[in-house]
Amino acid sequence: MFYPVLRLRRLRNNQTIRDMVRETTFGLENLIMPYFVVPGENIKKAITSMPGIYQFSIDRLIEEVKAAYASGIKSILLFGVGCEKDEVASAAYDENGLIPKAIMALKDGVPGIFVITDVCFCEYTSHGHCGIILNDEVDNDRTIELLGQTALAHARAGADMVAPSDMMDGRVGYIRQSLDEESFTNIPILAYSAKYASNFYGPFRDAADCAPKFGDRKTYQMDYHNAAEALREVSQDVEEGADIVMVKPALAYLDIIYRVKSEAKMPVCAYNVSGEYAMLKAAAQNGWLDEKKTVMETLTSIKRAGADLIITYHANELARWIKDGSVTL
Repeated sequence: MFYPVLRLRRLRNNQTIRDMVRETTFGLENLIMPYFVVPGENIKKAITSMPGIYQFSIDRLIEEVKAAYASGIKSILLFGVGCEKDEVASAAYDENGLIPKAIMALKDGVPGIFVITDVCFCEYTSHGHCGIILNDEVDNDRTIELLGQTALAHARAGADMVAPSDMMDGRVGYIRQSLDEESFTNIPILAYSAKYASNFYGPFRDAADCAPKFGDRKTYQMDYHNAAEALREVSQDVEEGADIVMVKPALAYLDIIYRVKSEAKMPVCAYNVSGEYAMLKAAAQNGWLDEKKTVMETLTSIKRAGADLIITYHANELARWIKDGSVTL
């Protein structure tokens, strides 16, 4: 009988040795929790298609972020929802608008929290597109001018990082120049570099009330059939001054995360998006999956593919599970 000399099972014999040779690890410091902020007071409104996720008024947001920070979540991403909408997204770059007010309140109420802000217009335009419409099309250059104003409004309010998610050409360079000209040279840019026109965004559009009123976003978000194009997008953003590049969504794009990390050789973020979250939640609620184990496997797969940072709606509950001892990293 043949007996193998090389027995890979030797390193799987017990938990101690499995932990010793584990190749991929991550911690709460790698996770970013998204929040949806709405005008008003004392609002905590459940999002039906995203169980466990809510829209918060600023006062309730402070309470929530305090608890998250105490549990170990140190970084958050803000989306403004429910503001007055118009054709040119005026509320997005209003210095006294919802997100600047939220940033200032968070910096005062939760010292140490790292605030990242979404820089895009889909939540603020009456038509729901991510840019300014001219002659029935999204006008790239006019849009990036206003995106620069939005990034400045957030930086002036105290944002730690800005994250343009619109997918306009040249917006990273324009935002970088706008920030630098006002001495915000230390504010990093997290660029949504490879953002695909995905079918996994549906629950987010419920949460942010940002579905386009006509057409779709395929003229600016990427075709999901393409991989090499993602590397061109990333390369352009890096040349224009991006400090971190992002792939969005995550689970159906692990190959893209891997290729971006291998070629860009810089920090890579992946967005574990609303549809991915909702699918797992639905399966868990029906008893089809063990939620905690599947969340850990999911996030580990994204980290294993090459993501240094993961934006995920699971962040807060994972922190709670670790705190109560039901999950270990």
